[in-house]
Amino acid sequence: MFEPFAKKRCALCGFESELISSSIRVCVSCLRDRPTEALKFVRNTRSRWRRSIDFPTSIPHDGKRCLLCINECEIPIGATGYCGVLRNEDERLVPVTKSFKEAYLRWYLDPHPTNCVALPVCPEKDHRGFYNLAVFFAGCNLDCLFCQNIDHKYMLSGGKLKDGERMSLEEFVRIADQRQISCVCYFGGDPLPWSTFTLNASRKIKKRICWETNGLMNESIAKQMASISLETGGIIKIDWKAFNPSVYEALTGVNGVKAIERLKENVRLIHSMDERKDPPLLVVSTLIVPHYVDELEVGGIATFLAQIDENIPYVLLAFAPQHLMYDLPTTSKEQMKRVFETASSKGLKRVFVENVWLLS
Repeated sequence: MFEPFAKKRCALCGFESELISSSIRVCVSCLRDRPTEALKFVRNTRSRWRRSIDFPTSIPHDGKRCLLCINECEIPIGATGYCGVLRNEDERLVPVTKSFKEAYLRWYLDPHPTNCVALPVCPEKDHRGFYNLAVFFAGCNLDCLFCQNIDHKYMLSGGKLKDGERMSLEEFVRIADQRQISCVCYFGGDPLPWSTFTLNASRKIKKRICWETNGLMNESIAKQMASISLETGGIIKIDWKAFNPSVYEALTGVNGVKAIERLKENVRLIHSMDERKDPPLLVVSTLIVPHYVDELEVGGIATFLAQIDENIPYVLLAFAPQHLMYDLPTTSKEQMKRVFETASSKGLKRVFVENVWLLS
């Protein structure tokens, strides 16, 4: 029987620590220094997991090409892309709902102040008596080992829609336009695979619109999201997982080199469109995974952000053991202190720590 938080040995260098996850099997140093060898272990872990829920075990490259994100899946007829949302039906890409006017999701009304990633700069945090319409979409173009909302995959497991709600665009707009709702936040999973639905709906909704996303969308979608949030007073919250490409791939399952480059492009783009500054159009966050997301990862992200604008809000989030990284403890106060000081030392003036109740 596996003992939670017991010491594990790195499969390459032999380093022992309770902070090495059995899902990755190697330490963060080996991921950085020996990526070709190190990534083989976690790729096997991820393939087994995805096979168990009947998802593509890797990004498909033999079919109709999808251009929504950096994965650029080429989806065979009758199959879905890596996200589990887009499907090739007779050489036409459609969502699993069969129509771009329908999405598969869960929603709830979250009273202000909400537990929003952008809470430190959120203009709605003191809007008591009103609600955020929190919209949880099925599916994601990443496959994070630590996913804090893994239900989004099970909602699509085996190609069947379950434990969610099929919703038309018209019904969604009707719900969002209720008087007591002051803002809408799309998350998941990730709203990116459903971007046709969210963009069309958002143009009809007269509320503050926010996206919580991994930031790997194509340029056109990034511009449209930014334009809508800028016009409505909303925020785009980009969750930047790691800075080193091999660490990024180990945690998320996608090409780290391409992901880091796209993140840089989209952060530059969205920030360049910010004409109002208050509230900021862009907020960047990072989940501080014990051992794997350390000062080097946070320092790289913070350095890049500070070079663009020292006032970009950067939110550091405490980790809770979830999904395939259930064998790690929560983020320690000591680790959070180190990464906070690192981010601040790179020149950023607005660094925040959230989910502080999780710190151990």
